[in-house]
Amino acid sequence: MMLKDKVVVITGGAGLLGRAFCHAVAENGGVAIVAELDQRRGEEVASQLNAKGLAGRAVFAHIDINNHASIGRVIKSLSRRFGTIDALVNNAYPRNKRYGRKFEDVALADFTENVALHLGGYFLATQQFIKFFRKQGHGNIINMASVYGMIAPRFQIYRGTQITMPVEYAVLKAGILQLTKYLSKYLRGSNIRVNAISPGGVRDRQPVSFLKAYSEFCLSKGMLDNEDVCGALLFLLSDLSKFVNGHALVVDDGFSL
Repeated sequence: MMLKDKVVVITGGAGLLGRAFCHAVAENGGVAIVAELDQRRGEEVASQLNAKGLAGRAVFAHIDINNHASIGRVIKSLSRRFGTIDALVNNAYPRNKRYGRKFEDVALADFTENVALHLGGYFLATQQFIKFFRKQGHGNIINMASVYGMIAPRFQIYRGTQITMPVEYAVLKAGILQLTKYLSKYLRGSNIRVNAISPGGVRDRQPVSFLKAYSEFCLSKGMLDNEDVCGALLFLLSDLSKFVNGHALVVDDGFSL
């Protein structure tokens, strides 16, 4: 019960990592707020968790992290219902339909839009939650970054596949890491912590050839499963990490070494 009765908002709660995060929070005594733009998928995840003996531990909240009013409605609704919001996990992965093209094919409009959707969405959600956390007197923010916000891409592992490493991804994840450091200093003395998690790759039906090439840079397992990142999240959400602030916790089986 590491998170006993802690109310944790997880944006992108129905995504690959989000589902695992919501399950981990609920299993460890917290209340997982499945904050999603896709209402059908969000409600589905909440229902599945509540049906697994975790009744009342998962609640769906419709949110658009790029919409000021939407974020405000979620904060107002949750604070009325629970009396507190203990943490925000910025985990959503918004992008437009042209995201993921090769560098030479990326239009400037798409580059700026995708950085604004993702990094800008984290900024906006964080800004609104910080206002609430200040009034409340405490808060905890965890930003999902990436090892590719820290190191240069290993382009060789993508050869012979249809996968690429989008330039937008590298730029926005580096920005998230700097935003984390900025806010941890900016919020000094406020009883609000800000940290990040920088995971390596997570399995999501990638080609076998890619998984093999990726694993050559790892120390044990290779590509992670989504559950492998949950321990880091639970640590940063719990009181075990109450003096960890402004830190980026790397979970990548040594890929970035």
